[in-house]
Amino acid sequence: MLVTRLIVTRIHALVIAMISLGCGSPRKPTMVALAAQHEPLTTNAPQTRAPIEDNSKKTASLEVAGYTDTDHVAVFTPSVSGTIENVVDGASLRGSYLVDVVSAASVDILATATKRWNEVRHAGVLGGTYKPRDLGVGFSGSMSSEPDYFSFGAAGHLTYDLDEKNTTLFAGYGFGRDTIGRHGTPFAVFARTLLRGSFLAGVEQVIDHETIGSISGSLVIENGDQSKPYRYIPLFSPAEAPNVPNGASIDYVNAHRTFERPLEQLPLARRRFAITPEIAHRFDASTLRASERFYVDSWGIKASTTDARWFFDVGQRLRLWPHVRFHVQTPVVFWQRAYVSNATAGWDLPQLRTGDRELGPLWTATGGAGAKVFLGSAAHPRLFGISFEVDVMYTSYTDDLYITNRTGLLGTMTFELGEP
Repeated sequence: MLVTRLIVTRIHALVIAMISLGCGSPRKPTMVALAAQHEPLTTNAPQTRAPIEDNSKKTASLEVAGYTDTDHVAVFTPSVSGTIENVVDGASLRGSYLVDVVSAASVDILATATKRWNEVRHAGVLGGTYKPRDLGVGFSGSMSSEPDYFSFGAAGHLTYDLDEKNTTLFAGYGFGRDTIGRHGTPFAVFARTLLRGSFLAGVEQVIDHETIGSISGSLVIENGDQSKPYRYIPLFSPAEAPNVPNGASIDYVNAHRTFERPLEQLPLARRRFAITPEIAHRFDASTLRASERFYVDSWGIKASTTDARWFFDVGQRLRLWPHVRFHVQTPVVFWQRAYVSNATAGWDLPQLRTGDRELGPLWTATGGAGAKVFLGSAAHPRLFGISFEVDVMYTSYTDDLYITNRTGLLGTMTFELGEP
């Protein structure tokens, strides 16, 4: 369901931002073990081989995330992930698995006279990289399954270091295939297919000893019917439509709409473009990380997303940070608060129509804070850590039915174990 994917996207965005703080570490050359075997020049005695040295670095994490909002949606997401770096010289493997447990009784569900529903989604990712010198390659595969939605994808990327690893070029491509169905109906009976191709390219630059910057561009090509098979669109007469207020209640809509209530219909193709500059700067005892994402698509949405975190090191065992984010967007070109049906002998329906308020005009302000406590030994204090983060998100819907705003609360707790 849409709510599941939106919330999971937000949860993972927070996690990725945390990981990205360590973007300075790849600037150091890969450590190569000096384990070559040197035979004595003159001896006939049997030689005992030294044991093979394990130079890999292993990390694992367990995260528990939860989300709730004023639109009566709740999501609980436990996940596990692991990484093995330097399996062989320059090669790394990583994997993750999560479960989404969703319970929703949002106004959109109630508007269709449907009761609260509960749903579970399973998702996994497996990937790896190989970068023995300046040129690196990477791959990943993903799969996600829920009762009415199944998707899988694969992606690959290349990186190349220049100027003694002070400049890194990167480019990648990913392919995904989604199958959209209806709950309780086999995909063989009802299914829609969405194909997705994603292109990414950019450059990362070490500006000085304390600053790293990057800029990337992405293009996503989507082909297929993304219309929700559960979403019915109320229609109004030409005389009534201009009078429908923003945030009109379910009772108001039912009292003033026409008898037609067709399913949502979205365009069958979409092109998404985004440019994202990002910068990270290390101060004496803190690190500032900020990004700005400019987005436009073929459906008419134009958006800007600003995100920043400032990490403060309080001794060797505590890190604190505030987090702010602001997103604003215009609607799709076919957006209408009240779609019109003219009185004719048959149905006179708008060719394109949607009730997805995430495609309408809106803005979201997010504020939060986090902390990470390192609980390792005195020799290796950062071997084990626990982190917490809480964000409050306020969204204003400026031209929509049923609600005018929504407040959400997102919290995560992560246990991390990694070799020093």
